[in-house]
Amino acid sequence: MDLVAGKLYPVERRPLRHLDPVLIVTSIALAVVGVLMVYSATHRSLLAQHVDPTVYLKKQLVFLVLGAVVAILASSFDYRFMKVYAGMLYVASLVLLVLVRTPLGVTVKGSQRWFSLLGFQFAPSEFAKLALIVMLAAFISELRSSERTLEDVYRATAIAAVPGALVFLQPDLGTSIVLAAILLGVLIVAGARVRHLGVLALTATVLMFGAFQLHVVKEYQVARLTAWLDANSDPNGTGYNKLQSEIAIGSGGLTGRGYLKGPQTNLDFVPEQHTDFIFTVVGEEFGFAGAMVLLFLFAIVIWRAFRIALLSKDLFGTYLAAGIGSMFAVQMFVNVGMTLGIMPITGIPLPFVSYGGTSLLTNGIAIGILLNVHMRRFT
Repeated sequence: MDLVAGKLYPVERRPLRHLDPVLIVTSIALAVVGVLMVYSATHRSLLAQHVDPTVYLKKQLVFLVLGAVVAILASSFDYRFMKVYAGMLYVASLVLLVLVRTPLGVTVKGSQRWFSLLGFQFAPSEFAKLALIVMLAAFISELRSSERTLEDVYRATAIAAVPGALVFLQPDLGTSIVLAAILLGVLIVAGARVRHLGVLALTATVLMFGAFQLHVVKEYQVARLTAWLDANSDPNGTGYNKLQSEIAIGSGGLTGRGYLKGPQTNLDFVPEQHTDFIFTVVGEEFGFAGAMVLLFLFAIVIWRAFRIALLSKDLFGTYLAAGIGSMFAVQMFVNVGMTLGIMPITGIPLPFVSYGGTSLLTNGIAIGILLNVHMRRFT
């Protein structure tokens, strides 16, 4: 028996026997798609600037390797130890979110949400997602009553509200949405009552209305919402991204234009195509069929995450997996939705696929935690 987080657990001598090969293979497949799409989205513009066309590709590969390393590390120790350090991880994430708003942080396109280190940018809001998942899982799993009261719901909401507010002020509406989805996903799996969630939703609506009235929401964020409702009102301004992404995806047809042959992609009609709008590359070059394959891969990852939540032998593991599954689900839905015009543009990367080192590392750690819970489901 091993003492973990104050409890005795049977020792699992060969946890590697219980790896989830489906999750591993699917995650690798998504990462490979991401590498191919990042190169397609960037090589022509880099050539036009007389720059090495593989610059972004090389950086993505470096972080992909690092992501694999952190995934292995995250799966190698007993995940229940994270429960002991949940508070420390949570506080550390809050400190980083505060520090990024100081002169230590770097402002890019009006948002101060990154640290710059050795030529790479590090976004603490990405790791705040995982810290929130761990903290919520630790808090809710320690509640004595099996039924979640309204007080429990509000206490969990308070835990999520602190990083959510700090991220919102960066401003980063997209990550704020993800943090809210993580909270909602964990509460639903934890058995929160529908009426309590309704009260929470009403409270959030009132606060959001107040944010608009007090001009906490930035003007460009309001413009994005307006452009989502009517892109033709400003087709050369805030509605440009939406219109161009829809054109790119629509031009792909059923089977696409072919890899590296998308005119919208090669001529840089879609801004931020290697990051937030990477799905347009898939739609244009591989068409409806390729887009469906990609979404199917995401569906498998999300399915495995919630399956692991059901298989976990302890509530902490259940809530960890549920939080990660919720994180992947909302990021995929919002990112793809904004390229199709059914969601407002919020700046959420597509997991595993979009260019970005911090995102890849976060996704790697998340997959490692899922594998960890799955391997130790019998102990």
